[in-house]
Amino acid sequence: MQKLHHFCFLLGAVFITLFFIVVFWDEVRVGTYQHMDSSKNLKQRQAHRKHLINKLCLANSSLLFRDKLITFDQIPNKALDHLIVDDRHRVIYCFVPKVACTNWKRVMIVLSQNLKAPDGAPYLHPLDIPIEVIHNSTVHKTFNNLWIHHGRYARPLMHQKLKNYTKFLFVRDPFVRLISAFRAKFNRPDEYFYSNYGSTMLQRYANISHPPASAQEAFSAGIRLSFTHFIQYLLDPQTEKEKPFNEHWQQIHRLCHPCQIDYDFIGKLETLDEDTEHLLKILGLDKHIHFPPGNENRTAVDWEREWFANISVAHRRKLYSLYETDFKLFGYDKPETLLNE
Repeated sequence: MQKLHHFCFLLGAVFITLFFIVVFWDEVRVGTYQHMDSSKNLKQRQAHRKHLINKLCLANSSLLFRDKLITFDQIPNKALDHLIVDDRHRVIYCFVPKVACTNWKRVMIVLSQNLKAPDGAPYLHPLDIPIEVIHNSTVHKTFNNLWIHHGRYARPLMHQKLKNYTKFLFVRDPFVRLISAFRAKFNRPDEYFYSNYGSTMLQRYANISHPPASAQEAFSAGIRLSFTHFIQYLLDPQTEKEKPFNEHWQQIHRLCHPCQIDYDFIGKLETLDEDTEHLLKILGLDKHIHFPPGNENRTAVDWEREWFANISVAHRRKLYSLYETDFKLFGYDKPETLLNE
């Protein structure tokens, strides 16, 4: 009888063990498949984005725009100042303002170790870097810096790095990026942007012949630049005759030259978390770099209708023409409702 009880106990233990093995193995198998599917989807996403750019950059494609067919060596050195280089990890990042560039610049500073903390050691964590130095151009090594330091030897160096380094950029819906730029630079007092752009817009499009001397004075007097004024400024042919667009509203393809530079990775703000995780894994940095969390007050795509409510359909269509190349190159749908209502 005792042997029978012992046998039954052992048999039960075996069944329980087998049950947990089957359940656990099934979970592991499902988790593995899900990870494989996710990885496959992310690779397909990148392949699609790169294929679209390569197709539209062909000489015989339907998309025509200025500088499409120039070579890399025909790009002025000053127009290469958005390409940040990290030689330690062999990475090149083209930063686009209003597309998570503050956090990516933080990451590039940590990777390059170009900037030292007050204790003399390199910064190890992106969020430890003071905000006031992140956008300081002297902190970052750019292609334009290569020209400044190496003169006529710079171009061969650039070609070598473009061939051997991992090149990436992050993009964003062009209209939403414009809204974000306006909110950041004109929706609150910003003395630099007011004196260089805002006061001119008020004079030309708000019929204020003598705008206040400072942004603070203008805001105190209740004088505010509207989004309509901003769009009028962008559409005015006189604007770029006087000086190039500011980087915050310059078209992305004119900042990063995707037809001349074969980018290895194209991220989007709309898929920032997934794309960032994917890129850091590709670079072998996912265990070493924690990408800072995004801004919770990020401009949403569904705000477009609200922001464009006072913009005429004719001006919306002209604005689309101005940014059409970015829409098409980076796979953003044409905002038909906005352009036809």
